[in-house]
Amino acid sequence: MMTLSIPHAGRLGVFVLALAYTGITFGVLTAPAPAMANSAAYYTAELAAPASDDRAVASGVAWSCKGTTCVANKGNARPLRICRGLNREFGEIVSFTTKGEQLAEERLAKCNGN
Repeated sequence: MMTLSIPHAGRLGVFVLALAYTGITFGVLTAPAPAMANSAAYYTAELAAPASDDRAVASGVAWSCKGTTCVANKGNARPLRICRGLNREFGEIVSFTTKGEQLAEERLAKCNGN
């Protein structure tokens, strides 16, 4: 009867490759996707001036900004509260959209502290 076995060095190589594959796939699955890549962002804000940073966290929401446009995924607070947090981080907000629905003018004024 013949038994097949992998030499010790071969087993170690297989183990290392399996471990690397697992680490890579786990990293890809758990890495956050950039909000800008998501064309269906939950929040979209247009700033009066270009954002000072590409990424920020405001009102517990991670924002991704490019120029004067910032987008984010859904947060746990009301849209006005999310807008106010972004205002504190970047200044005046020209428009704020939640799931495609524009924030009313009077609420946008409240967001900007007026």
